[in-house]
Amino acid sequence: MKQTPLHAVHVALGAKMVPFAGFEMPVSYPAGISAEHKAVRENVGVFDVSHMGEFEISGSDRNAFVQRVTCNDVGALKPGQAQYSGILTKDGTFVDDCLVYRFEDKLMMVVNASNIKKDWDTIVAQKGGANVRLRDISDETALLAVQGPKAEALVGQLTSIGVAMIPYYHFAQGKVAGVQCFISRTGYTGEDGFELYCRAGDAETLWHAFVGAGRAEPVGLGARDTLRLEAGLPLYGNDIDDTTTPYEAGLSFIVKLEKGSPFTGLEALKRQKLEGVKRRLVGFKVTEPKTVARPGFAVFLDGTQVDIVRSGTVTPTVNAAVGTAYLPADRAKPGTKFEIDVRGKRVAAETLKMPFVPHRTKK
Repeated sequence: MKQTPLHAVHVALGAKMVPFAGFEMPVSYPAGISAEHKAVRENVGVFDVSHMGEFEISGSDRNAFVQRVTCNDVGALKPGQAQYSGILTKDGTFVDDCLVYRFEDKLMMVVNASNIKKDWDTIVAQKGGANVRLRDISDETALLAVQGPKAEALVGQLTSIGVAMIPYYHFAQGKVAGVQCFISRTGYTGEDGFELYCRAGDAETLWHAFVGAGRAEPVGLGARDTLRLEAGLPLYGNDIDDTTTPYEAGLSFIVKLEKGSPFTGLEALKRQKLEGVKRRLVGFKVTEPKTVARPGFAVFLDGTQVDIVRSGTVTPTVNAAVGTAYLPADRAKPGTKFEIDVRGKRVAAETLKMPFVPHRTKK
């Protein structure tokens, strides 16, 4: 089991540590998942997400290379901007979803912890004769997410960078609490907030500047999952994987078929767009009281199994059992009634429009 640079801090705080993506990670702290979730929705919380993977791409062909290995349009980025994108198979399905950051002299891709090796191998295999230098900087990079309506005020107190002027999906470089960082206005909660990248050795200094009485609550993976589900944000391995395409998952905005540069999966996605998708990811609510649909439970439409629950739990803000699943495209609209097998009993569910909670990110 690998550990993040903040492992000792989490243990000292009494966090419940669990295996996740090859790391020992905090799932919750003594306050509990509901309290941590509420802190992010109403105030501000801090997550240690240093387990995520980071790849640095430099060299004269860097932009063209990342255009080829991702489906969004890197050419649309100016230095200081980021975009959500996908690394795809030749069939147009997800190897992983990712973030791409454009600096003056390099690009950085941020990938899911569980997929670091697979993503690295996929990208390296496409290098060919391109003049690029690829570096896996995951182990030397720490990442803290500061999320919630009071995130801007908290980060602003600790830096001379004008964080209020950083638009959504942009970033700035400088010092926060004396630590050299780059501060990205991004997140995985549906709330306003920032993700701060720094050297692994500086992570503790940054953490202690944010977390404490009158500042931010520490938040674990449990609340990270309930927050992102309410916000309708996909999780690789659940809502998206190597059997699903961006079009099926409702992520068509990350696919730029006409960006002027071929990318892996382009032809398959052109065909799918022309023919139309056969299924779509939907949000749902379990309508039977005191019943929760967990990932992996079978989903039935008109008596026939059509999928499994992809994500599913009770989330604190919605205060209901919600989740996601794929339904046939012609039935993937709000109000469709279907059933879920919950431990041998068929229970009623109904599709809802996602996100379950409106996004409050700062545009």
